[in-house]
Amino acid sequence: MGVTIYDVAREAGVSMATVSRVINGSANVKPSTRKKVLRVIEELGYRPNAVARGLASKKTTTIGVILPDISSVFFAELARGIEDIATMYHYNIILTNSDQNIDKELKLIGNLLEKQVDGLLFLGSQVTEEHRRLFKSPVPVVLVATQDPKGELPSVHIDVRQAAYDAVSYLLKKGHRRIAFLSDRLSTSLGRGRYEGYRQALAEGGVEVDETLIVEVPPHYEAALKGMKTVLALQPRPTAIFAASDELAIAAVHAVQDAGLSVPDDVEVIGFDNTRIAQMVRPMLTSVVQPMYDIGAVAMRLLTKLIQNEDVPTKTVVLPHRIEFRQSTRPA
Repeated sequence: MGVTIYDVAREAGVSMATVSRVINGSANVKPSTRKKVLRVIEELGYRPNAVARGLASKKTTTIGVILPDISSVFFAELARGIEDIATMYHYNIILTNSDQNIDKELKLIGNLLEKQVDGLLFLGSQVTEEHRRLFKSPVPVVLVATQDPKGELPSVHIDVRQAAYDAVSYLLKKGHRRIAFLSDRLSTSLGRGRYEGYRQALAEGGVEVDETLIVEVPPHYEAALKGMKTVLALQPRPTAIFAASDELAIAAVHAVQDAGLSVPDDVEVIGFDNTRIAQMVRPMLTSVVQPMYDIGAVAMRLLTKLIQNEDVPTKTVVLPHRIEFRQSTRPA
């Protein structure tokens, strides 16, 4: 058997309650006693039972995080922001991968609630009524880079629609009229927001939406590369491409190059998210800046406040966005 709190108390010559107070950082312990207990803990190699402590305090100091794709550069940077703030406030993270599958998302939410996490951070494709039913548990939930159409759930994100509108408006002002839109599923909240911004910019620019220029693909490089080859074969072909992520935008750049054309001389490309890979491709990618680390960090801090029942003036945090101009677009 491992070393128990009873062994520490016996060796230190104190009560188990005193050992517990030392472990939990209680101020109601004499400095000399605290020092003695900590020395015994170190000598015996005692490790507190987190499960038992959680049952006693009804807190597990554990946060459940549901991301679509842990391997994605975008989600990795966002997860780092979550982790840094969680560590600062002494929370542990259970990181899960949903593959943008709603059934899997719902199962993961249920599993994490069964593990008695203190809070949930959820980044998903959309918020359905089934999601809402699970989120009605006493456990606080914050949506991360995900918007609740009803505005009921706490969330941290950018104004995706406005960001897309800004990117497409920039291309329109440069004289482009054949602007392709490369996106993940338009049925998702994020895909829909970008699509609405794209349409709004075209409408205000007096350009009719051409459905043949809208490319809806799985959110991966290979699928986007294949989809863009079809669009580039159109006559007349697009002169600019707005992509819903940097990975999709890089596929667009490569498709243009594979067609014997130049980026940005023949086709200008704007991505979304401004992940590290935007500067790894050549030409380097112009991209909408979505501050992934900050979104993760702010979401985690908001969740800690909700867990501790602190005063939260607003439960919807909209962070600023901008466009980082690089070589995939010509100077204005």
